[in-house]
Amino acid sequence: MTERSAGTIAVAVAPGQPIFEVAIPYQVFFEPPPGVDDADWYDLRLCGPRGTRHATMRDPFVTLTDYDYDDLIAADTVIVPATPNVREDPPAELVTAVRTAYERGARVVALCSGAFVLAAAGLLDGRRMTTHWKHVATLLDRFPRLDVDPSVLYIDDGRILTSAGTMAGIDLCVHLIRKDLGSHIANAAARNLVVSPHRAGGQAQFLSSPVPARTSETGLTATLQWALERLDTPLTVGDLAKRAGLSERTLARRFHSELGATPLRWLLTQRLIRARELLEATDFGVDVVSQRCGLGSAANLRTHFGREVGISPSEYRRSHRANRHEVVTA
Repeated sequence: MTERSAGTIAVAVAPGQPIFEVAIPYQVFFEPPPGVDDADWYDLRLCGPRGTRHATMRDPFVTLTDYDYDDLIAADTVIVPATPNVREDPPAELVTAVRTAYERGARVVALCSGAFVLAAAGLLDGRRMTTHWKHVATLLDRFPRLDVDPSVLYIDDGRILTSAGTMAGIDLCVHLIRKDLGSHIANAAARNLVVSPHRAGGQAQFLSSPVPARTSETGLTATLQWALERLDTPLTVGDLAKRAGLSERTLARRFHSELGATPLRWLLTQRLIRARELLEATDFGVDVVSQRCGLGSAANLRTHFGREVGISPSEYRRSHRANRHEVVTA
């Protein structure tokens, strides 16, 4: 088998799992989006219990598996979908396999209540993590030492990543693509899935969605799209409020309820996302990138980039350069 440049992803399958949470990583990682070569993509494997080639999910679904937990242990990335029952101990064989995979260097990802498996494996002690809000009380009751933040879509803590419920699992999977292969390919994958590419989280923190997935007469979609088309210009809360036909106070309430962020925080997030895309896909200097994303000066970009992303713009460009894709030079 030809080695894939993005590495091996093992999705843990266990009896009784909800089918949707298993289907999320399968759908995201099964094949590359149009325009991305198979050799640049992931080697995806569904891994079930040893000694069987299938796992009965929640009735009436059955998942066929060509790989077992030994293959999971050997993977580069392990994704643990929702656990079968949050009030019962997760399968001991799965817990052991996930712990062993992490100990040998794998990145481990929990979707929704998959966090219960990671917690049982001892991988979440002392870490900031998240899960579906409805499971928080049960999780803390069973694992009281955890630092659970139920207000975010997902948390990236290096080799341990956790997400909230269902749709946040898609967000986290797209984030993994962005982290591994860059924004160019993550955006292509998001377009292929028909989801927003920017409901993203940075290093252990929440980044808000630029445009809600659905529009409505009372939503902010039109205003957000208008702002995204003008990120290279000075924009104030007053400008956004005027465009939305709202008072600044009402606009702030809408942002909080629809996006979970203040208008200024949302603007900064989108400017940094634009900066990342320009650093990956163009040869523009840092001063030009800062102007095109609306942060004004190179010094301002470096300050915000260092605080939010954790490295300098130049370091980000070196590590996320779109080597196999066209680089825009003008």
